[in-house]
Amino acid sequence: MFVFEFMRNAFLASTFIAITCGLVGVFVVGRNLSFLSHTLSEIGFAGAAFGVFAGLSPLNGMLLFTGASSLIVGGLSSQRSRREASISAVSSLFIGLGILFLSLSNKNASYATNILFGSIVGISVAEVKQLVLLSVVVIAALLVVYRQLVLDSFDATGAVSQSIHRKSLSMFFLILLALSVSIGAQIVGSLLVFILLTLPAASAQYIGRSVPQMLVAALSFSLLGVWFGLYLGYVTNWPVTFFIATIEVIFYLAALVYDRRGTK
Repeated sequence: MFVFEFMRNAFLASTFIAITCGLVGVFVVGRNLSFLSHTLSEIGFAGAAFGVFAGLSPLNGMLLFTGASSLIVGGLSSQRSRREASISAVSSLFIGLGILFLSLSNKNASYATNILFGSIVGISVAEVKQLVLLSVVVIAALLVVYRQLVLDSFDATGAVSQSIHRKSLSMFFLILLALSVSIGAQIVGSLLVFILLTLPAASAQYIGRSVPQMLVAALSFSLLGVWFGLYLGYVTNWPVTFFIATIEVIFYLAALVYDRRGTK
C-alpha cells in the first residue's frame, strides 16, 4: 500500500498523531479530564467549520477554537466542583457556533462528514508537515514539564510538597490537550478524537504499574490501533475511524480482562 503517496502521507501523519495522543492521554486519564477531551473534540468541529467559513484550513480553525476554549474552561473552573458546569457551558456555545459557520460556508454534507469523522487518506504533504511539527512541539513541551506533571497527576501530596504551581501547570496542560485534540482530529475526526486520547491510556492503566509503564503501553496501543486501522481501511475500503475505534475497544476489553484475572 506504500506505493501510493497518499498512504505514505497517511501513515506518517497517523504515526505522529498516535504518539502524541498516546502520551498525552495518560495524563488526561490521570487528571480525570476524559470529559473535557470529549468536549474539546466537539469544539474542534466548531473550529474546523469556522476555518472553512473564514478561508482557513480546518486544522488552523481547530487550533484557534480548542486553544481558546481550553483557556476559558481553565479560567472558569478553578474549583473542581464547577468544572463540569463550565465545560458544558463552553461546549454548548461552540457547538452552536460550529453549526452556524458550517451553514454559512455553503459546504456540502460530505465535507461536514470529513470534519466530524476524519479523512486521513486525503491529507496533503503540507498538512503532514504541519501535523508533524505540532506533534513534536507537544511532545517536547510534555518532556519539559514531565516530572511536575507526573506528581500533579498521580501524586497530589508530592506536588504540594514540591511547591508546584498547580494552577499554571494545569493551564499549560490544557493547551497541550487542545493541540492534541486538533492534531488527532485529522485522523479520526473531531467527533471521535477522544478515542485516541482516552482508550489507549485507559487500557494502559490496567497493564502498567508505574507511569513509565503506562506511557509505553498507551503508546503501543495507540500506534497499533492506528496502523492496523489504516491497513484494514485500505484493504476493505471501509472507514479508517471505524477500525481504529473497534481495535482500541478490543484492547481496552482485553486489558480489563487481564487486570481482573491478575487481581484474583
